[in-house]
Amino acid sequence: MRDSRPQSIESYFDQAQDKSMLQNIQQRAIALNKLNRAVQGVIPAQLHPWCRVANFRQGILVIETANASWLMRLRYEQSSLLSALRAQILPSLTSIDIRINPSLAAKGHESVQESSIQAQKAEKPPVRQLSEHSAEILRSVASQSPEKLKKILERLASLAGESTSSTSR
Repeated sequence: MRDSRPQSIESYFDQAQDKSMLQNIQQRAIALNKLNRAVQGVIPAQLHPWCRVANFRQGILVIETANASWLMRLRYEQSSLLSALRAQILPSLTSIDIRINPSLAAKGHESVQESSIQAQKAEKPPVRQLSEHSAEILRSVASQSPEKLKKILERLASLAGESTSSTSR
């Protein structure tokens, strides 16, 4: 059982030991972060915002996910994830434990919304313009067309050189 009595803050910085407690905590955090990146590289992209590595102890990898639907999706991927992680980074991995952590749902929604906003900003509709050559072709077709179509084609030909998004109807 762990010692849960209060400890002096100085014990965390004590350099008399081989390593201070803070160095142990930092190394553990770095290892879990590296493991999380490895797991993110193996799982499908749509799962990235919805799961993360929580712990690795005694050969068992603990992964947290946002809800039961993502848990089921991870369970389908569990065997391939297990073999890929054994091959890449954790030969001592014996099993994967998947748990639900509802706090990931809020974080996942935030990251999905941010990525969709960035995608919308990146996707500006292309500016389309009618070239002078195309306008001349439209005018020649209009000269041989019935009156109603002729007016429409001439109106379209008059837009040559302007972007189509600035037209008013």
